[in-house]
Amino acid sequence: MKIIIITGPSGSGKTFLSNKLAKIFDNSIVVKTDSYYRDNFIIKILSLFAHDIYDRFISIKNKEIIKTISSLYKKEKYTSFYNYDFSRKISSKSTRQIKYRNNNGFIILEGIFAHRLDLNYNESINILCKENKEICYQRRLKRDQKERNRNKKEINKRFNKSWNLYFRNLNRYINSNEVISINISDENCCEKLINKIKESH
Repeated sequence: MKIIIITGPSGSGKTFLSNKLAKIFDNSIVVKTDSYYRDNFIIKILSLFAHDIYDRFISIKNKEIIKTISSLYKKEKYTSFYNYDFSRKISSKSTRQIKYRNNNGFIILEGIFAHRLDLNYNESINILCKENKEICYQRRLKRDQKERNRNKKEINKRFNKSWNLYFRNLNRYINSNEVISINISDENCCEKLINKIKESH
């Protein structure tokens, strides 16, 4: 299975795009870096003082993400996945049986850390979601209030820090790999991306 990397700042449309591609390319499997946050004591303590801790690489189980990706890539029968409950700040692990088919789609890895893992990005399809900062903020505000039980004041504190942190760590990835930039609001851009992926499949 080939890997599609979808990265971008918070609110840029990564989840929307990953779900769209998973519907188009049958039997694709989506892995979200947001599901692999750590819930240990140190991270919980740091989160009380550092509002941007969950936008820093230290906050995720990067080795566990690699294990999940590797298991899917090797088409192992059973694969471990994680889920993170943002309201309770608890991580849980589950094992799923994967039924691989001859016409398997893609492994779609999406999240703000998707481009920072120990993967060979020269062999993956690399996508960067770009969007206006204000639009990203409004999307994150809506999502965090609804899904992560955060208030507007807390979201405001987090957003600018997360935005700056993301772009601070992006240049190396862009300069070292072939990356397709996309704005999900542009339907023509999305169609071109889908056609390009079909050609490589």
